[in-house]
Amino acid sequence: MMTRAFLQRYWRHFSVVAVLAIFLGGGIFIFATLPPRTIVMATGPKGEANYEVGARYREILAKSGVTLQLRPTSGGMENLQLLGDSKSGVDAALVQGGVSSKADFPDVESLGTISYEPLWLFYRGEIGANLSALAGRRLSIGPEGSGSRALALDILTKTKVKDIIGEILTLAPEVASEKLTAGEIDAAFVVSSWDSPIVQTLLNAKGNQVASFARADAFVALFPFLNKLTLPAGVVDLVANRPPADVVLLAPKASLAVRGELHSAAQYLLLTASQTIYSRPGIFQKAGQFPAAESIDFPLSDEAQRFYKSGRPFLQQYLPFWLATLLERAIVVLVPLIALIYPIFKLVPILYDWFMQSKIEKLYAQMRTVEGARDSNLDEASVEASNRELDLLELQASRLPLPAAYDSSLYTLRSHIALIRERFESARPKDTT
Repeated sequence: MMTRAFLQRYWRHFSVVAVLAIFLGGGIFIFATLPPRTIVMATGPKGEANYEVGARYREILAKSGVTLQLRPTSGGMENLQLLGDSKSGVDAALVQGGVSSKADFPDVESLGTISYEPLWLFYRGEIGANLSALAGRRLSIGPEGSGSRALALDILTKTKVKDIIGEILTLAPEVASEKLTAGEIDAAFVVSSWDSPIVQTLLNAKGNQVASFARADAFVALFPFLNKLTLPAGVVDLVANRPPADVVLLAPKASLAVRGELHSAAQYLLLTASQTIYSRPGIFQKAGQFPAAESIDFPLSDEAQRFYKSGRPFLQQYLPFWLATLLERAIVVLVPLIALIYPIFKLVPILYDWFMQSKIEKLYAQMRTVEGARDSNLDEASVEASNRELDLLELQASRLPLPAAYDSSLYTLRSHIALIRERFESARPKDTT
């Protein structure tokens, strides 16, 4: 009873409290779903091209107040394994095309291709330039977990050269570079960009040569994720004319991959950084060629598709990242709430009026009951009982807690009670004694 009386007294405040609660809940949701302040990216070995690229991402994201932590790895395969493991803490990774697929890592999505990563086969000049010349030789293909190892094994297996190699070594790129230059090994596969320190060291080292893939078109047909590139003669050293002839290379494309659950705003931030880093022309690419809306091993995320179609979200083009993100989340959350609350505000006055009028109508119902009972019984005792009930009704009407706007309705009710009382008095049996 106490609860009911409380609700009847304060129910008009409930709608306001409910609206405030909705907006408060919406505000909590907005702040709870803001993008993370820290993102972890798997790159590659320290000192290699992908790690240096990661440092550029870190510098760009820092301007927006987001910390990018770099996770050094052995290469593309380890990057994918970390990205596919929800417990690793890795949110994004630089991955090499052709090393895996969505079936192996269902939670991984792509933000598009970002560059070519040529497969370089460096060798000592005296052994010859074709794969068959590797027979009985010592060859490094890269460490476990690297993309170069996976691709080199595919090519060596397909060409049946793997069985005739003297020794296959899994050396890190910098170690392979040192040993090749020192003559301790005969050849080394390296998958890395043109401006990689390792690649530049090997290209300029005396005694080292870079192999040209004579049947590159056949490799591209067999491995559709590969691309045919040409390293122009003399591009390493115009004076010394190195290389002395055009070199045909095979190159997968690198992609920036993320966990599908990574916040959409964080994905847009990474996409914008990719545009800054990779859109310039390079030795193998034209201006604006990368980043590109290509899905090689993994599908493009929804955010990536929107980015390549429409660019950055409107607010992020004109406002600081966190302010733009906050406003975007507010629009997404609050606009539907306002659309929901607006009809409620229109309905509240109607419900309020109905509730107030129902209190008066309840007294009218009692009054009609008294009137009906009196009409069916006209003796003196019933008249007195009816008058007492009317007195009680009038007392209830005078104490009814209603706003001033309903005074006229209460006055009308009390007038009707008075009219019924007069009718009862006029109908009272006359004393004949």
